[in-house]
Amino acid sequence: MFLTLTANAALDRVIFIEEFVPGTTMRAPRFIECAGGKGFDVSVALRGLGQPTTAIGFVAGYYGQLLVEVLHRYGIDCDPIWLPGETRLANVIVETARARHSHVMIGALPVSAAGLETLLTRFQAHLPAATWVVAAGSLPPGMPVTFYHTAVTLAHAAGKPVLIDATGAPLLAALGARPDVVKLNQDEFVDTFGLSSGDLAALAVAARQVRQEYALPALVLTCGRDGILVVTPKEVVQAQAPVQRAVNAAGAGDAASAALVWRRAQGNNWSETLRWAAAVSAASVGTEATAEVRLADVELLLSDVRLIVHDATA
Repeated sequence: MFLTLTANAALDRVIFIEEFVPGTTMRAPRFIECAGGKGFDVSVALRGLGQPTTAIGFVAGYYGQLLVEVLHRYGIDCDPIWLPGETRLANVIVETARARHSHVMIGALPVSAAGLETLLTRFQAHLPAATWVVAAGSLPPGMPVTFYHTAVTLAHAAGKPVLIDATGAPLLAALGARPDVVKLNQDEFVDTFGLSSGDLAALAVAARQVRQEYALPALVLTCGRDGILVVTPKEVVQAQAPVQRAVNAAGAGDAASAALVWRRAQGNNWSETLRWAAAVSAASVGTEATAEVRLADVELLLSDVRLIVHDATA
């Protein structure tokens, strides 16, 4: 079982329009409601890959109830922590003519000290059955910046590997606990570590330096059309899937996280793991729901993923 933690959940309302034209009345022929929040989205992708997953996270109110119903429809074992208030609503505006999406976030769900204690208690109760832990996303009001450090420490005490997908201060605070995989997208990596933007070669150099400085077992960066890059003590590997026309690209990075822990649990080396992650991420943009994946689509793309091995000492 793959265990996911979501501190800052949302109900994604995906609204399909042809094109966003400011100052006009735009009509959406349809919308769908799906899971939001990085940890929950990882669980959605894992179910598409046929994997068992338990999802823990904070929910509240009407949108929280709708979110839990969405998770149950995927067959996710959801253990929600109910709080007063209302779960965030994420309006995902998909422009079909431009194949791009934008987020309009509404609300925030503050977390009390009692709520945090409940989450950590539930987390520890599920750890014995977990193969991997994925803790991901921003932190809501009331959550300590050390939350991910605590999650990694608890998981490691139980002998469980952890992937952290976070940015800024919460990620930096977690690095001392040495997560087994640290994952960010390219822009988040640059912002978190105060780097200058550059090409992929410069990014790989910076990633090697960061991995070494913090003695990380693995650092994974998602790089848009350049694919996915992993840096370990022994190798630097990049995987590129064929570029797909996006239906809804929201959650593609979370789908990659799902593939990373799935394939590492299967015993794959990093090259093979990255090949699957690139294919899963590319396949996810072809579905309407956030982070949704169809295994048949992944298998069609897998043989076309290009692997590039970089000089690990450059």
